[in-house]
Amino acid sequence: MLPSAADLIFIGLLGVLTLTPIAVKLLGDAGIGWHIRTGQQILATHAIPRVDSFSSTMQGKPWFAWEWLYDLAVGELEATLGLNGVVWVTSVVIAAVFAWMFRLLMIRGTNMLAALVLTLLAISASMIHFLARPHVVSWLLTLVYFAVLADAERGATRSSHRRMWILPVLMLLWVNLHGGFIVGFVLLAIFWLAAVWEWWTTTDGVIEKAVQKIEAARRVRALAVAGLCSAVASLLNPYGWRLHAHIYSYLTNRFLMDHIEEFQSPNFHGVAQKCFAVLVLITLAALAMRGRKARVSGALVILFAVYSGLYASRSIPVSSVLLAMVVGPLFRSELPGAGFFQRMAGIEMRLRWHIWPALAALATLLIAMNGGRVGSSPIMDAHFDPQRMPVIAVNYIEQHGIHGPILSTDYWGGYLIYRLGPENLVVVDDRHDLYGEEFLKSYLKMFRVERGWKEFLEGHEYSCVVLPRNSALANTLIASGWREIYGDGVASVFEKA
Repeated sequence: MLPSAADLIFIGLLGVLTLTPIAVKLLGDAGIGWHIRTGQQILATHAIPRVDSFSSTMQGKPWFAWEWLYDLAVGELEATLGLNGVVWVTSVVIAAVFAWMFRLLMIRGTNMLAALVLTLLAISASMIHFLARPHVVSWLLTLVYFAVLADAERGATRSSHRRMWILPVLMLLWVNLHGGFIVGFVLLAIFWLAAVWEWWTTTDGVIEKAVQKIEAARRVRALAVAGLCSAVASLLNPYGWRLHAHIYSYLTNRFLMDHIEEFQSPNFHGVAQKCFAVLVLITLAALAMRGRKARVSGALVILFAVYSGLYASRSIPVSSVLLAMVVGPLFRSELPGAGFFQRMAGIEMRLRWHIWPALAALATLLIAMNGGRVGSSPIMDAHFDPQRMPVIAVNYIEQHGIHGPILSTDYWGGYLIYRLGPENLVVVDDRHDLYGEEFLKSYLKMFRVERGWKEFLEGHEYSCVVLPRNSALANTLIASGWREIYGDGVASVFEKA
């Protein structure tokens, strides 16, 4: 009945993310707004969207709602439990990722102190994207894919090869939950290449080497079949192969990648980014000291994780998890002073009944179902931060019956959809793949008040404009004769003079 260290990690993370002000920070990305409304639209129409219904500028144009299954879940949770339900499920997933990661590190023989340090660093690095968005599901599925593939490579159990058949099933879910399913194929390719390399370089003159070569050949075939079945499973989505083509065109669009903040390289002045840098340095040090014990697959995973984490800040959480999983087993229990932690690890591995995490998840769910209260005391209150989102400005729009399309910033668009849609459309939101390069170029020219900035304003219909207070565009509109009909410390609402 004692909770294990992994249980305590889960309970601690779940409590912090649901019962403290950090719950509000999970709703710091307004994009969750259109995810919720998309899910509720699916529930109402019993159909997956194929055209846009939230934007006045893209109304009726083809749209890939590629995270429809996640949208369906959060739409139902919000309708039933409010935003507390959305924060609850996000917190459960995040807590499960890092608690299970710690457990896997222990199972693979990592020194307990090293496993704890790596887990805490991975958590700290990932806080940059502790947001209620579907990407957290990709964190979990990446960890599952890596664990299954690594166990099959090590031959940890007799059933480790058979477990690879779960990968196509997971891919079927992943492709309908988040575009990060591409990481699954990257991991499959890495482990397949490592198996091919082992088969190619192993001589068969000695019995042990011959057996190793046969095993490598069998793994090459098994991975090839698993990869092929996963590829077929990835086509089982509402859009078929067109989804893959759409994601490819989106990720290879240089303009979008250079101008979407989360796709830009990390700024290492932040705490989370520094923790990722420490993880990278630990990885390099471990390779320098114990690199001979590393497998080819581990080296390739490290290259992929470091490159993707340095290329785009949104990749830092996945990269951190992969780096910790690869480098952890290099810190074995025979490290100096490991006697105490070895005894603790023995106790940890005997605690197999994870009752306390289940009870914690159930307790927080019951609190969410009770409106965030325990008795009459409110302890869970997930909401959009009025210091970050135009909450009061939207209250004004609702109270004064302003109807019609609303022009705002792309990063506030999701919140406007959540509060006012689908009756009131938005001119732009953060679904950048829907709007495309040319539209966003014109929008950014307006928002940055560059030459020709009036063209966007003159080319679209809208009932009012909602902008960050004292932004360059807000001050320019005032100077150009626009009337500010509402203003607070966060947002201003304008109408034409």
